[in-house]
Amino acid sequence: MNTTDTTDTTDPTLTDYYNNYYLADSFPEPCKKQSVKKFGGLFLPPLYLLVFLFGLLGNALVVLVLFKYKRLRSMTDVYLLNLAISDLLFVLSLPFWAYYAADQWVFGLGLCKIVSWIYLVGFYSGIFFIMLMSIDRYLAIVHVVFSLRARTVTYGVIISLATWSVAISVSLPGLLFSTCYTEGGHVYCKYTFHAKRWKVLSALEVNVLGLMVPSAIMLFCYSRIIRTLQHCKNEKKSKAVKMIFAVVVLFLGFWTPYNVTLFLDTLVELQVLQGCAAERRLAYALQATEALAFVHCCLNPVVYFFLGEKFRKYIAQLFKACRGAPALCKHCGLLQGYFPDAPSSSFTQSTLDHELRDAAL
Repeated sequence: MNTTDTTDTTDPTLTDYYNNYYLADSFPEPCKKQSVKKFGGLFLPPLYLLVFLFGLLGNALVVLVLFKYKRLRSMTDVYLLNLAISDLLFVLSLPFWAYYAADQWVFGLGLCKIVSWIYLVGFYSGIFFIMLMSIDRYLAIVHVVFSLRARTVTYGVIISLATWSVAISVSLPGLLFSTCYTEGGHVYCKYTFHAKRWKVLSALEVNVLGLMVPSAIMLFCYSRIIRTLQHCKNEKKSKAVKMIFAVVVLFLGFWTPYNVTLFLDTLVELQVLQGCAAERRLAYALQATEALAFVHCCLNPVVYFFLGEKFRKYIAQLFKACRGAPALCKHCGLLQGYFPDAPSSSFTQSTLDHELRDAAL
């Protein structure tokens, strides 16, 4: 049988039909999202810059107060310092993402990898230290005797170093697989196409390590704390419970929508969910919920410090000492001694931890 003859006599009409319908169904055109990009270009840059400014200011004040007044004399202070550093690391990536949202990636391949990695390290380390602070409060209130031996500065430093190691390790895919590429005249900084499986695994990792595990640990710790405080008759109990409630609600409220949307976007990558309209809606939702989650790094100083009376006192003292640029240089150095008023300067526990332990006694 002559296969060449058979091929030559194929009806061209049938070939066109096959190409137009069957091949088109097998290889659909990519979903165009220009409207999503335009929306993000208007909405995200100003929000990212506001988060950057407030996050930088608030967390820098936290670091300054910890060094100038607190002197890292407890495990809680060590965790608070590391949490502030995590948030500072996180917000330092926001100006790059703000410009990227407004235009395109113009900073080159090296910064694409580094900024993506810094963003992930700040993200994971911040959530891990919030989780560690929940465990710290749990030990201080529910297991008071054991906490006297376990909650030391040395253990706090060791655990913090281990936490940074874990955060850096789980963020490595962002460093290894982020790249720059041009599509439609637009330069992107994203995961490479052949690293799609790593993009999916990274998204699942964010869901598990960024929400599910921390939420489970926080809910367990704070439920036990509230149960313990209910058996105490103390006028500060109500304030302590409100503060605990604020910690849990803010964390879940700001991060849960983003994690749910990220999970749905992962289902799109796996082609479990299909349809261009659904992809566009998820793209809008991902931008909005991610921006909402970013705001949380500005709230950590408020939650852990600004609600405490002693921290407000420290801030008042700081601004009183720092009137004008000469006074700032003269009085506000991190290596200078703190103010001579003994009651506030000798305080050895973090503000929130002190109030919670008062409520437990």
